[in-house]
Amino acid sequence: DEERVAIGTRVAEGHPNYQLMYDMLTGIRIAVGRVSAKIKRDLTEEDFRAAHKLVFDVTGTELTPGVKYDFKFKDYAPWVFRNLREQFHIDPADYMMSLTNKYILSELGSPGKSGSFFYYSRDYRFIIKTIHHTEHKFMRKVLGKYYQHVCENPNTLLCRFYGLYRIKLPHGRKIHFVVMGNVFPANKDIHETYDLKGSTFGRLTPEEEISKNPHAVMKDQNWVQRHKTLELGPLKRELLITQLERDVELLKRLKIMDYSLLIGIHDLLRGNREGIRDHRLHIPDTRPSDRDSSSRAHKRENKADMVRKALKSVNPVQLSSSELPESPSDERRYCVFYAEEGGFFSTGQNNDPADKIYFVGIIDILTPYNIVKKTEHLWKSLTQDKHAISAVNPLEYGTRFMHFMKKTVTRT
Repeated sequence: DEERVAIGTRVAEGHPNYQLMYDMLTGIRIAVGRVSAKIKRDLTEEDFRAAHKLVFDVTGTELTPGVKYDFKFKDYAPWVFRNLREQFHIDPADYMMSLTNKYILSELGSPGKSGSFFYYSRDYRFIIKTIHHTEHKFMRKVLGKYYQHVCENPNTLLCRFYGLYRIKLPHGRKIHFVVMGNVFPANKDIHETYDLKGSTFGRLTPEEEISKNPHAVMKDQNWVQRHKTLELGPLKRELLITQLERDVELLKRLKIMDYSLLIGIHDLLRGNREGIRDHRLHIPDTRPSDRDSSSRAHKRENKADMVRKALKSVNPVQLSSSELPESPSDERRYCVFYAEEGGFFSTGQNNDPADKIYFVGIIDILTPYNIVKKTEHLWKSLTQDKHAISAVNPLEYGTRFMHFMKKTVTRT
């Protein structure tokens, strides 16, 4: 069935988020291009508070090109994120090509309770995620500490943020979103996925759901019930635990909780022969037809209607395995946890290679322990063990998280 996508929702003309997706990518392309074209300079305190506004319309301006839809776009701390991309070894031209060379037609709702959604870049390297306004404000608040931590920890497992933006469509609400790195590479099928918080209360994906969708994201109780462990020899276990402790210490200081360790497992014996990746991404062919091209000679006042109708002929096509990268993206080799075919090889007790590749990262790091979470903790504590529930204070959350990582996830 050509209309079906295996993961996420097919987004085409008429889908409520199609215009939003198109505008997001257009705004990113112009914003990143502007800051990348400037001569590199040292960051100032003002750079962390900066917000640059761009206005897009069909006819274009000196700063922005003509676009299919009218919208307003805000680029936050562009110089800081330029430096972050450089710290993560992201080439600016490569970054823009990956995100905007073709428009994405794969939308994935968040598995959590946030109601956010994801768009993947064509090559699966980058994720655009919508965030709540409170997360946006919090990210701007902690950006300085996050930036310092990344500079001091080139092997950090924290979510890799590459941009923070806001978009407003005509007569629409303001939507905040981030661009971040995908923990999983495009060159390997992920056979099992786990989202681990270190809490077992309510942390179970039912077996009936897993039987219907073998690639469902599993949780802490699934990990325990399946007697899973990261098979790492002493050297690699020490590397992983040490970096996790550094990252979690920062999250404690910033009073962040509710984060997870995302784990993807690739079985080398199964390899890529099941073609799991081939069905995950869909793209539209946005090349104009000859009729559309010739109509550019029409009068300027007709241009708005003309370009807004251009997407009517969009032809969504499914990515084939030949279009997905055969090797991990270049920036992954600079981090020890992503340097071995895009991930971290399992090893035996003598540190010899085993038969799995792990892809790990700490995700969902924008939830502060605020009045909402404190109220949730108080309410749930009335009927449940107050130490077992997910919503606990950041110090307890971090300590519990690391205990689970040491004793259950990477036990010796």
